[in-house]
Amino acid sequence: MPPIAATTAEMNSVPGLTAERAVTWPKVTKSRLANGLEIVLAESHAIPKFHGQLSFRSGNAAAIHRGVGLAEMTSTVLRTGTKNRTSRQIEEDLRGLGADLSSSAGADTSAIGFAGLSELAEPLLSLVNALAREASFPEPEFEREQRQKLEEVKLERTQPGFLAGERLRKVLFGSHPYAQISPSEQQVAAYKREDLLQTYRDFYTPENALLVMVGDFEPSTMLKTIGKVFGNWSGKKPATLNAPEPTQPRGRQVYLVHVPGAVQCQILAGCPSITRKSPDWVPLALTNSLYGGAFNSRLVMNIREDKGYTYSPRSGVNPMRQHGYFSISAAVRNDVVAASLTEIFYELDKLRSLPVPEPELADAANYLSGIFSMGLATQSGLLSQLATVALNELPDDYLETYRDKVRALKPADLLTTARKYLDSANMQIVLVGDRAQIEPQAQLFADPKIFDAQGTSLT
Repeated sequence: MPPIAATTAEMNSVPGLTAERAVTWPKVTKSRLANGLEIVLAESHAIPKFHGQLSFRSGNAAAIHRGVGLAEMTSTVLRTGTKNRTSRQIEEDLRGLGADLSSSAGADTSAIGFAGLSELAEPLLSLVNALAREASFPEPEFEREQRQKLEEVKLERTQPGFLAGERLRKVLFGSHPYAQISPSEQQVAAYKREDLLQTYRDFYTPENALLVMVGDFEPSTMLKTIGKVFGNWSGKKPATLNAPEPTQPRGRQVYLVHVPGAVQCQILAGCPSITRKSPDWVPLALTNSLYGGAFNSRLVMNIREDKGYTYSPRSGVNPMRQHGYFSISAAVRNDVVAASLTEIFYELDKLRSLPVPEPELADAANYLSGIFSMGLATQSGLLSQLATVALNELPDDYLETYRDKVRALKPADLLTTARKYLDSANMQIVLVGDRAQIEPQAQLFADPKIFDAQGTSLT
């Protein structure tokens, strides 16, 4: 029998979206040791592993009085030796445990991340404990990492994205530590081993620490293990340093970083914004997703899909502990810099002027909610979310209520949010490229201030 032909209506019909899958929230256990170490544990029994992160509430901003980027350098050298282990022995111990371990630092936090088999949790935690308490910072390892860092900062000066980010942060934050995103060669060369040791002693203390673990374990048993491993650790919180208030630049300004012979221009625009603790975080996250934070956002559809000016335009809300900022980025051909900026501001002002149509809002809410749910599907993803909640002192039900808050937003909420935070009139514009090619276009928006790749003013 021949197949039955589908009707036109059947061929044109599109299946509707199914109901969003419910998230089964894991049991979360919170505790605190007598020494001040905060603990958050979440059960996840899908695989016989666990992921963990020991975070410290101090980073590069808190170490700025000793040196730019010093917390990051401290975290790098941290894992190269302890009182009883060389760098090679640490790596051999990790291989023997089938475990992974990393150390890092950003503007506001330093962290030791780790993952391994649940049955070998205690020896892995003991290694983490040794790194947090007994790191030795061997002189040869420090010198090797210092040389490596010198090469990194030289390379950074050849990267348009870095140069744009550096200039924007200086413009938005002025004398605040957040203005400094990377040290100069001279600053790296001036690092001393003692600087790292003092940063380590100040920051890596239990009263300054948060331990988050997600995995295949029984919480009460894991708490006993944690108490056994970390219980006799001691140390107070570091002193809080007073930082100058960021600048509040008014009016659109253009900053041009001259890179001779550049064949394209890196655009980065931004304005001050909010932190994760702000009650406006969820509406701003959805507004940003609509504007340029998702692959099907208005900015992408305009200057990538329609105009073909760039491959990857993007916007984002960048929260730090004390302050945040909103940014828009795109790498475009030299001949379409002004045209790209025109469309960037067109979409920005449109979102500030007209309510978002309900179907577009629903699509954006589905996207943001879906991305959030996907981020909870792995142990590492859940760990990241739980750490964000704890480090930012968000409400205990923040994760559980997030999707409902996204879906409750109305067009009027987004219009209010866009007008409040997408500060078109005071947007600061950074352009990185060949001055001769882009300066005439920059002048259409403001008389540009010119710098070279080393940050020296050319005007």
